[in-house]
Amino acid sequence: MKKTKFIRVLSVIASVIAVCMYVSYIPQIINNLHGAYCAPLQPFVAGLNCTLWSIYAWFKSERDWAVFVANFPGIFFGFITFFTALH
Repeated sequence: MKKTKFIRVLSVIASVIAVCMYVSYIPQIINNLHGAYCAPLQPFVAGLNCTLWSIYAWFKSERDWAVFVANFPGIFFGFITFFTALH
């Protein structure tokens, strides 16, 4: 497999896995809304991290779509989990 094709396939797989990682916050959000609160620090830091990586990927001279797509959902899921964990 050529190096460029390998990197393209790897970026797609990594982006899908990253989105799955942030979607996995949904059960915790539901638990938070039902009173079983999680610690808010980790999802806050994840949301902040995803915000920074998304800004980086968007404003690069050549946009890095794999990094952007992988991190953008984490902004929402991280901060929603954070806010629902506050009690």
